[in-house]
Amino acid sequence: MPSKYATAPLPSTEMPKGIPYIVGNEAAERFSYYGLLAILAVFLTHHLRDASGNLAPMDEHSANELQHRFMAAVYFFPLVGAILSDWLLGKYRTIISVSILYVAGHAVLALVDFPQITGIDPVHLLHLGLGLIAVGAGGIKPCVSAHVGDQFGELNKGLITKAFGWFYFSINLGATASMALTPWLLEHENFGPGWAFGVPGVAMALAAFVFWLGRYKFVHIPPGGSGFFRETFSADGLRAIVNLIPLYLFIMPFWCLFDQTHSTWVHQAKNMGMQYVDLLGLDPKVLPAQMQTVNPILIMAFIPLFTYGIYPLWGRWFEVTPLRKIGIGLFTTAAAFVIPSLVQDSIDAGGAPHIVWQVLAYVLITAAEIMVSITALEFSYTQAPRKMKSLVMGVFMLSITLGNLFTSWVNGFIASQKAAGYTYLEGAKYFWFFTAVMLATAVLYMFWAQFYRGQTYIQGESLAA
Repeated sequence: MPSKYATAPLPSTEMPKGIPYIVGNEAAERFSYYGLLAILAVFLTHHLRDASGNLAPMDEHSANELQHRFMAAVYFFPLVGAILSDWLLGKYRTIISVSILYVAGHAVLALVDFPQITGIDPVHLLHLGLGLIAVGAGGIKPCVSAHVGDQFGELNKGLITKAFGWFYFSINLGATASMALTPWLLEHENFGPGWAFGVPGVAMALAAFVFWLGRYKFVHIPPGGSGFFRETFSADGLRAIVNLIPLYLFIMPFWCLFDQTHSTWVHQAKNMGMQYVDLLGLDPKVLPAQMQTVNPILIMAFIPLFTYGIYPLWGRWFEVTPLRKIGIGLFTTAAAFVIPSLVQDSIDAGGAPHIVWQVLAYVLITAAEIMVSITALEFSYTQAPRKMKSLVMGVFMLSITLGNLFTSWVNGFIASQKAAGYTYLEGAKYFWFFTAVMLATAVLYMFWAQFYRGQTYIQGESLAA
């Protein structure tokens, strides 16, 4: 039976018509996710209540352990979503279906602050809500990024890099808005946690609606059915995964460090000097959690800067390949973490370093994100055989899972030892430890990258060597 949707890219040299709907959907969905992420560390350590409604906050290491476990789950379930998409449902139906779980998760979290009304322990609701969001995100994350690439054929494949750039721009536009708004909602006396968790849920519902509006504009690559397994376990499929797994293991420590901007960097900001020059005389209050907005703001500035300035400039001296971008990014990540390490040295000695030092660290780690995350996202798509694009995206996201699991394990170990009367990796030693892990990884990657060999696959195009 003929499909009511286009199932292959039409011959065109223009940007596909479905891209604006994907970008709009991504902006709203990222508002939802990063709105939650922006406040989770502060909520767990300052606003969490017990079953009686009394404040029962976690210590910082226990909160970090839970938060990074949640982030690990968010990036594990994409593998499940990818298999469902590539095998049975297709990307569009998978995204629409799991969006319901995503919205339900936010609705549950909005009730966490009202144990007297629900009669349910807030910790139980917290785990349920975070679990629903993790599963929902699993269906969305690998499918949306692969869905971008599916819109392109041989004639307009040169626009893929620009489309992924705008895709990533939309992520950070949504993140900027939510990271500024939700911490304010959390701390405002007229709103609080219920609003701070509920507003991102409304954004998620909007994201699903925008995506549904674009259903007739998209190219809907059919699910592979049994062909998905044949291609996955074919020589090309196995070769692609085997080639990429070492790359993802090298990228894993990047996520160990980068995702701590949502946890340890927020805790550190509370002990830094927040003074600044108020040119307008408005004296607005900047919350430690709102410092996370620096990253998405810089991303939106750095995407065109790197695309049209830095990469072409580097190209005058050497070939700027994806693997070289990633390598430079890994070294930059290590350099970025030197700054909070030095800041914590000062805090441990009784000082209060100015928050501008954290801004400088954000500049470096955001530059690293451009070179590592965006590049790896696009590179993963091009290296994946046609029927397993979402699967490879899911495997890529396992690097984020492993990075956050490692961070969660380190924090859990520190918390358990502290409870037993021992101290490990306290203060600046914690930051220096992760800096050393990243630097060692970057050095090893530099040698491995010289031996990578792969193939490029684009929808509607013959195999490219």
